[in-house]
Amino acid sequence: MSDELGGLGGFRGVRADLLVALRKAQPLTAQALGERFGLTANALRRHLKALEEDGLVRYARDVRGVGAPTFLYSLTPAGEALFPQRSTAVLARALAVLRRERGSDAVAGVLGAEWDRLAEEAAPLLATLPPGERLALVAELLTAEGYMAEVEPAPPGEPGPLLRIHNCAMRGIAESFPEACEVEAAGVARLVGAPVVRVAHRRDGCGRCAYGVGGAAAGAAAPERAQERERDREHQPAGAAAAAHQELA
Repeated sequence: MSDELGGLGGFRGVRADLLVALRKAQPLTAQALGERFGLTANALRRHLKALEEDGLVRYARDVRGVGAPTFLYSLTPAGEALFPQRSTAVLARALAVLRRERGSDAVAGVLGAEWDRLAEEAAPLLATLPPGERLALVAELLTAEGYMAEVEPAPPGEPGPLLRIHNCAMRGIAESFPEACEVEAAGVARLVGAPVVRVAHRRDGCGRCAYGVGGAAAGAAAPERAQERERDREHQPAGAAAAAHQELA
């Protein structure tokens, strides 16, 4: 099943099949998923847990009468964003006409309107939080918008944390309209309430985008150190990267 999509957001095999199954018919119970793919309860739990940790799948308890609750699984907004959407093609055509008739500033204005909406809706809550909690909430907000964002605390000796964006919700647009990337950086800075500098860019071949925040964005040398750290992480074996993340937690 996963071969139909040629690998879904980097997933293949059982986990891609689970994502496709949920996209086609959700919510589904763990029992239904296990029977569909011939998985034991333990094997299915392991795959679903991994997808949950990646922010792609969520579950809700469904209590009906007497007995243990049933768990219903569905895709998160980030999981939905892994799948192609026709609206991207429609938006791209509209932006192409807008750029031709009114220029790049008009394109940036249209794309920036969505970031303005997100910032205005979140502003009352964000304003009450200290910087660390604010950044964590920004990551949650971005994940809810399909960006699969997470915060990496500043390692010893580094000036500030990183905000990583694992899935570009606008990747289909950004490929043709670099204004989307500029608008994203400005929108992230507005949400965070501090300077940010992009230290990894999916368009440059990185597996993700990442921003140095606050102290990591200040000064000329800090971005270079953050970029070097991000390049090192890109080339780490998966186990080493996970170990490094655990040390920071």
